[in-house]
Amino acid sequence: MQTNLAPEFKGTHDGEEAEAILRKCVHCGFCLATCPTYQLLGDELDSPRGRIYLMKQVLEGAPVTRKTQLHLDRCLTCRNCETTCPSGVAYGHLVDIGRKIVEERVQRPAGEKTVRWLLKAGLTSPLFGPAMKMGQMVRPLLPAALQAKVPAPGGARAHRWPTKAHPRKVLMLLGCVQPAMMPNVNSATARVLDAAGIQTLVADGAGCCGALRTHLGDTEGGLADMRRNIDAWWPLVDGLTSQGRVEAIVMNASGCGVAVKEYGHALAHDPAYADKARRVGELTKDISELLPDLMPALQSRLGRSRPGATSAMRLAFHPPCTLQHGQQLRGGVEKHLGALGFDVSLAASESHLCCGSAGTYSVLQPELATQLRDRKLQNLQPLQAEVIVSANIGCIQHLQSGTTTPVRHWVEVLDDALAH
Repeated sequence: MQTNLAPEFKGTHDGEEAEAILRKCVHCGFCLATCPTYQLLGDELDSPRGRIYLMKQVLEGAPVTRKTQLHLDRCLTCRNCETTCPSGVAYGHLVDIGRKIVEERVQRPAGEKTVRWLLKAGLTSPLFGPAMKMGQMVRPLLPAALQAKVPAPGGARAHRWPTKAHPRKVLMLLGCVQPAMMPNVNSATARVLDAAGIQTLVADGAGCCGALRTHLGDTEGGLADMRRNIDAWWPLVDGLTSQGRVEAIVMNASGCGVAVKEYGHALAHDPAYADKARRVGELTKDISELLPDLMPALQSRLGRSRPGATSAMRLAFHPPCTLQHGQQLRGGVEKHLGALGFDVSLAASESHLCCGSAGTYSVLQPELATQLRDRKLQNLQPLQAEVIVSANIGCIQHLQSGTTTPVRHWVEVLDDALAH
């Protein structure tokens, strides 16, 4: 697909990248079959192919309207289309560029602007934790819609962090909302790694990975988050402290994993950070990518503690889009959990489709998000699982809002098995 860039985009970083991406698109339409919003709405403009045409028109200087903005807003950025695309179109990068341009040119209604500002400022604020605690205290009194966004408080174990030092060390991003909403995911990750002889370190200055602001059209805010994290991590990445050098930066939220792995791409145009960003991206691993190395130690621990005990619980695994499409990691979690004795299955139908969480999408597009959630839970229901497991906080919270079946991170279930 050829494009004729408008003068204001020629020679710019965004324009050159967008043009290179557009050249790859052959307009074949394979992506329509795997686009969640097209499946629901049946509108060509709510498909990757349609949105690509809209963004092409914007880059060629066509007027930008609220309708263009609406169709880009409806995109989940699940990147399922990238898995399907025979030409390797980097749609996720293109839609970030498109959203940035449209955000600059189309004035949003005051209500939308306020909600988006609150999400960007509130979810990354130091006040989010206290606000979440307050919400949990009055949770039974909250309206159902708010209750769905406020998880029950974690128990004492959620704050129990291993204290043993190990020669092998990794760095972990706690995330912006996870420590307040689901603290047990982080501590369970540290305990599982500890059981395999790996110490987990945290850099206090790190925060949001940058995805939240970037996907809301605030590209500069997202880049600032990335630079802050790199600055916080660098002493441990480069071995400049008494702790030595970490062997990996571990992510237990697959959405953050996608963002951090792509720091090198996002900051390639910044001479002060390009090399550091590339190195940080190369060091970043989803916790599931460490499982092959951890298997001998974990199998030994599980075998000594309770032989065969883990296989009694039926698990249904929902692989987040950010894991299977964004990071292109498929099959590893269920394969290795199975080798550890767990009875884990995928939905027989549509396991590749998004659950509707998609970061802030479930807040900004609640109707579509709820339809996708219910569709996902309907496909998981035949498995008759005792627990649904996933690998991203957004998916876990969103799915839990529609079912009484417990929804947890798979690392929490593994941690529980190791504790018994």
